[in-house]
Amino acid sequence: MRHLTARTACVSLLAATALLGGPALTAHAATTVANGGFEADGTGTATPTGWSASGSTAASYTEAGGHGGGYQLSHWSSSAYKVDTYQTLTGLTNGAYTLTAWVRSGGGQNSDFVSLSNCGGSEKKTYVPPTADGQWVRIVVSTTVSTHQCTINLYSDANAGDWTNYDDVSFGSGYASLPVRGGDVSSLERGQELGGVYYSSSGTKQSALTVLGDAGMNYARLRVWVDPADGFDDETELLAMAKQVKAKGMGLLLDLHYSDTWADPGKQAIPAAWANDTLAQLETQVAAYSKQVVADLVAQGTTPDMVQVGNEINGGMLWSLGSTSDWGNLAGLLKAGISGVKAAAPNTKIMLHIANGAADATDKAWYRNAVNQGIPFDVIGLSYYDYWHGPLDQLQTTLDDLAATFGKPVVVAETAYPWTMSDADAETNSVTATNTTLDAGYAASPAGQAANFRDVQSIVQAVPNGLGWGAFYWEPTWTAVAGNGWDPTNASSGDGWENQAMFDFSDKALPVVSQYAAR
Repeated sequence: MRHLTARTACVSLLAATALLGGPALTAHAATTVANGGFEADGTGTATPTGWSASGSTAASYTEAGGHGGGYQLSHWSSSAYKVDTYQTLTGLTNGAYTLTAWVRSGGGQNSDFVSLSNCGGSEKKTYVPPTADGQWVRIVVSTTVSTHQCTINLYSDANAGDWTNYDDVSFGSGYASLPVRGGDVSSLERGQELGGVYYSSSGTKQSALTVLGDAGMNYARLRVWVDPADGFDDETELLAMAKQVKAKGMGLLLDLHYSDTWADPGKQAIPAAWANDTLAQLETQVAAYSKQVVADLVAQGTTPDMVQVGNEINGGMLWSLGSTSDWGNLAGLLKAGISGVKAAAPNTKIMLHIANGAADATDKAWYRNAVNQGIPFDVIGLSYYDYWHGPLDQLQTTLDDLAATFGKPVVVAETAYPWTMSDADAETNSVTATNTTLDAGYAASPAGQAANFRDVQSIVQAVPNGLGWGAFYWEPTWTAVAGNGWDPTNASSGDGWENQAMFDFSDKALPVVSQYAAR
């Protein structure tokens, strides 16, 4: 068939409290979905056994390939098409169910999703992420059945030449939730003090937390520095912002940097007040400081729900004494910080956070060292920016492997994507058209930003056994406000992040805000 050859050529080119996690999914019998692996008919079958199709039915067919077997379902046509390949399951016991499907797509469709419909409530969808490297990803969508039946839909509204592959479709009991839908709003308090304003998508002036909370954001992340040069991001600012967060009913993730300024994989400077301390003295300082900050939060009624001890500590923290060149030293400092947190808030979860969520082997080795050192922690936190770290299939491999290896929940502690490559201040943006190659599946546009955040959350949601807790968008409220810049020693610096905020240059909420909706 002519269109099969064209599609195959296309693929070959591209291949160059919820806080405790959702319930584990219990598999149904393999016969629940008929021909879920599309193995029954060979190639070229327009309506695979067990399935039906509507719309441009010639654009839905089986062909060689697949994720788990020899064949796959494909949607493709040389002209624009809309097609729904579907299967209705009947005789179901009412309750929670989850559809799992392996998918890959070249992107570009007007709409491309798997869904559960006619189950007794509203249709539930998960969109198919574009996978420009031609690799498969697993996505899930959950619903509650109340009519003893449910229809599985594999739907494409596509342009000529757009393609999607499907394989290994299954349907099981249980609900795959996404309990943490968060944002790091650490710069918000300073922005508000300096006159920053925010508007809903309809143009109504509101506080940023109201706009985000109304959309479904249920968790905030706040950093704290020990003694920053400009006074912002210190404990006073933290306490003020924590009150606003908790007043909105949101969970709180406290990000302890143990520095007077930015701590990340390239820099982990000891606070000036601790600069001459020995390792033993540093451990004492870290324990006391951690206890003090958390105790002060507890005292004002804003107990943190999670605390990360250190920020992006791939190479350790409090350099050079706390470098990973001596894991014993680093372990002592981390244990000191954790003991301080637990002394003030015994039930608060502890996160260990590193960068590069798409580096499975490296990340696993890091957490293996932490476990071998006896560091007590509850949550694995990873930064993931796909324009720096790699495509979504690599994120999925890493999250799945870490969750399975260590039996701990995983969280994307930072992620973001640009909605434009333009600037709103004099500061060069962190991500520009000249310094960054974006993921081919996501344009630097409001729609591309929204789709990227949506799909990152989908990958976390699909982590097996309820161990994918959620994701935090990094600095959604960091719009261009004079004085609210990167550099605590330079009041005239810009922020370099306004093209990745969730508000446009008129301070109006962008479409990405809607991706906070509960799943």
